[in-house]
Amino acid sequence: MDIKALVSRMTLEEKAGLCSGLDFWHTKPVERLGIPATMVSDGPHGLRKQDDKADHLGVNESIKAVCFPAACATAASFDKDLIRGMGEAIGDSCQHESLSVVLGPAVNIKRSPLCGRNFEYFSEDPYLAGKMSASYIQGVQSRNVGTSIKHFAANSQEHRRMSSSSDADERTLREIYFPAFEISVKEAQPWTVMCSYNRINGTYASENKWLLTDVLRDEWGFEGYVMSDWGATADRVLGILAGMDLEMPSSGGVNDAKIVEAVKSGKLDEADLDKCVERILNIVYRFTENAKPETPWDQEAQHELSAQIAAECMVLLKNEDAILPLRKDDDIAFIGEFAAKPRYQGGGSSHINAFKTTSAVEAAQGLKVTYAQGYSAAKDEATDAQIAEAVAAAKQARIAVVFAGLPDAYESEGYDRTHMRMPECQNRLIEAVAEANPNTVVVLHNGSPVEMPWLDKVKGVLEAYLGGQAVGLATVRVLFGDANPCGHLAETFPKKLSDNPSFLYYGGEGNRTEYREGVFVGYRYYDRKEMDVLFPFGHGLSYTTFEYSNLRLSADAIDDTGTLTATVTVKNTGSRAGKAVAQLYVAAPEMDVLRPVRELKGFEKVHLEPGEAKDVSFTLDKRSFAYWNETLHDWHVVSGKYAIQIGASSRDLPLCAAVDVTGTAALPKHYDMNSIFMDILADPRAAEILKPFISKAASALTPDPDEASSAATEAISGEMGAAMLNYMPLRTALSFSGGQVSEAQINALLEALNQ
Repeated sequence: MDIKALVSRMTLEEKAGLCSGLDFWHTKPVERLGIPATMVSDGPHGLRKQDDKADHLGVNESIKAVCFPAACATAASFDKDLIRGMGEAIGDSCQHESLSVVLGPAVNIKRSPLCGRNFEYFSEDPYLAGKMSASYIQGVQSRNVGTSIKHFAANSQEHRRMSSSSDADERTLREIYFPAFEISVKEAQPWTVMCSYNRINGTYASENKWLLTDVLRDEWGFEGYVMSDWGATADRVLGILAGMDLEMPSSGGVNDAKIVEAVKSGKLDEADLDKCVERILNIVYRFTENAKPETPWDQEAQHELSAQIAAECMVLLKNEDAILPLRKDDDIAFIGEFAAKPRYQGGGSSHINAFKTTSAVEAAQGLKVTYAQGYSAAKDEATDAQIAEAVAAAKQARIAVVFAGLPDAYESEGYDRTHMRMPECQNRLIEAVAEANPNTVVVLHNGSPVEMPWLDKVKGVLEAYLGGQAVGLATVRVLFGDANPCGHLAETFPKKLSDNPSFLYYGGEGNRTEYREGVFVGYRYYDRKEMDVLFPFGHGLSYTTFEYSNLRLSADAIDDTGTLTATVTVKNTGSRAGKAVAQLYVAAPEMDVLRPVRELKGFEKVHLEPGEAKDVSFTLDKRSFAYWNETLHDWHVVSGKYAIQIGASSRDLPLCAAVDVTGTAALPKHYDMNSIFMDILADPRAAEILKPFISKAASALTPDPDEASSAATEAISGEMGAAMLNYMPLRTALSFSGGQVSEAQINALLEALNQ
């Protein structure tokens, strides 16, 4: 299809009309030219296809579909191949249902445990989020179905999400809130990008040219079209100028007319409108020319796939006395309503109308398992009778398993949590069961971290997250050892909410939210503060054990234009087959720039039989060592010795090796009267030029021996004098030199320094 020729045949009104939806889910057709409408649908962990009664909050009914694990779970798999396979299955579903674009993945950073939509996001770490997102996109788009990565950008809260301004410096945006999008664009090229509701430093994302054109297209090379989140359009004409192509949903022609008027008045160049239309039509025809509605959709097979994925995502947080796995001939009590009615997804636009669910109680049929409800999630209460029944069941069992977590009302799109606690009735139930039976295990169904006041009283904790419609089947497989847990936390579990770095500022004041913690999000903050946490980023136990050894680097020294390969041997030292997640972190040397203690720069999941060992390799490039320099407006590597740390979590890193990295880009230096001696002396070339001044400045600070004690003289001429000189601006030489230095001499010095 010759898109440019097609656009040249369109009227101004047809072009303007194509830049907004036909209705809630379809792009507009142009029947005169044979341009078809295409349908988009909510995702990302399944299809929420609505043929009528459309909405963006998951209120109205959608078709029966398969609900896969949510991103809070899949990120914990640390398995790029696994999530790619899930994407392929969703892509097949989209082809079967004639859906051109699935709205996902959502890659916003988990800035706080309170974000109501955290269950839909991958991680607090941008590298992990980006790599998992890219794999998902590759999977879906391998089926000639598009994705819409969202929400671009800095949309980490639901509170005032349609009006609030996320105010962050460029380094914070570049290092934390942009990389997941950047990695996805560069590695997977999503067909579309969805811009967020919020403002960024005062400008709505939907009309932010720096965001949508300068960064997304010009820097990263994005080729598709940008659509608005539903209702995120502010000024439609500014949106066109910024590079926001498709407004969703329909504006009923109101904004179409504004586009036409802007072109006719000269406010908008028609060439800019043409670019938007071309980008939309490229994607419309990319799907329609490859549509395969005959693609089979085996929902039963996908239900089983969902169970397999969910089992790979579960994180064994605690396993005291190897209480897990359970024995199938033991008397076991399943306690808690979630055992019979699992919470397996979040609320809002990603809510899937699952065609079936399998609970843990159903999956455990045939085993010696009894069930007690324990609490009511809907009423958020545990009556005395329910707790008494649970205690009785626990006393009769060898091991009691309490299924707990967050009810639907606690976390959803549209609002944030107000605390990090589980329902008090569930905490009370766990305490009572643990007192009745010391062999108690807790299974958690939640989309974000929770406080665990009962942690020391139970022997096991299995984090199941929101594991999709087959989560009960997967949970039973993991509990009884048919599947070996191999998930690792994609987020830190702090001990309490106030430990979180955004605690004082999250939610903001009025329509402004300051990201004052900067780059210190999640483990980057907790490690820098040397703070105890409940469970660290990357943590995850197994029913077997692994050993990391023999770390070797491809070079002892590199410059930032080259790459470094790190290889490690991982061995299964236990008696069961299992999967290890080898994690590589880079620790920067001390420098003037405040940086995290370490940052994740590589991860690989590897399956190992008992006694088996495999080598795992990672490739590191400039970005692995760089930070965003706001003076250069670019990534910058400071020369120095960087540590390569490898292990099983951010706080379990038994291996470390060093590499000297030389940065090849010099920072521009400019000195003036207010430059201090210490900063000039840090530059070797400048230090040589400055030397003649040093003796004069130092002598000016040395007191007259006749006027001061010998002790005072020694102190001032020693460390004190050096410190005072370090912090003095050049201009002070005029004041303290007693006429020995003139302004002309300082100007001559500055001219030499700045050559």
